[in-house]
Amino acid sequence: MPFLPLLILIGAVLFLCFVTVKQGSVAVITVFGKYRRILTPGLNFRIPLIEQIYKRISIQNKSVELGFAATTIDQANVNFTAMVLFSVLNNEENTIKSVAFKFVDERNFMQALVRSVEGSIRAFVATKKQSEILSLRREIVEAVKENMDKTLEEWGYHLIDLQVNDIAFDEEVMKSMSKVVASSNLRAAAENEGQALLITKTKAAEAEGNAIKIAALAEKEAAQLRGQGIALFREEVAKGMSHAAKLMADSNLDASLILFSMWTEAVKNFAEQGKGNVIFLDGSTEGMERTMKQMMALSNMNVANAASGQK
Repeated sequence: MPFLPLLILIGAVLFLCFVTVKQGSVAVITVFGKYRRILTPGLNFRIPLIEQIYKRISIQNKSVELGFAATTIDQANVNFTAMVLFSVLNNEENTIKSVAFKFVDERNFMQALVRSVEGSIRAFVATKKQSEILSLRREIVEAVKENMDKTLEEWGYHLIDLQVNDIAFDEEVMKSMSKVVASSNLRAAAENEGQALLITKTKAAEAEGNAIKIAALAEKEAAQLRGQGIALFREEVAKGMSHAAKLMADSNLDASLILFSMWTEAVKNFAEQGKGNVIFLDGSTEGMERTMKQMMALSNMNVANAASGQK
């Protein structure tokens, strides 16, 4: 029985000599407040009452959500919602010492991390206009990572990713941006409509001009054909009259009979082909004689002109 307390004491000491560290974390050991060593995941041995576990550090990925506002160069307030994904840089001794002793506690580290990320985003946004912000998500992430990587490495951490989930302006700014977009769309629609109308009118004018040109060419050709037809008609009439006059001369007949025949044929044609038009002709013997004399005189004058032209 005297050995029972001793066995209990020995069992308690042995129990305190072994420490279990969970997977994905490490334990920092100190001796009288001074850093001594690191315990890796699994069952570890320590000197009880002398070696103390100062802090258990997770080396797994961690995330934190941020919500803050920034101001653009043209004084527009932008509200951001972001997610920061980070982790301990590695499980090397110097890195673990930085993580364990750089900050008083986890809360102070998270405060420094959040404020640093917010400051980097605000500094970037302050150099941009409100119209540019919505299209600069990737540039914002790259700028923050570039500014934060070196600082986080000094703290023993690594910024894995920054996701800007939401970018929203104040209500008044959103209304004004909507008006700008709407007016731009209306202007683009008006320009497109004007271009379409201009093209339509241009094509119509070209078609009308081509139609006029074609009609003019057709009229020109028709006029030429009409002129040629009239000339051929007159030529044939002249040949017929010349032949008839020659025959009558050979038969010792008066050539005025030809003119008389032409006059009677003309009167007959007027009567048969007239469509409502009134033509007054002198049908008396004196009128016929007068007409015959005029036609004879005109015929003699044409013959004289033809003779002089041959000379």
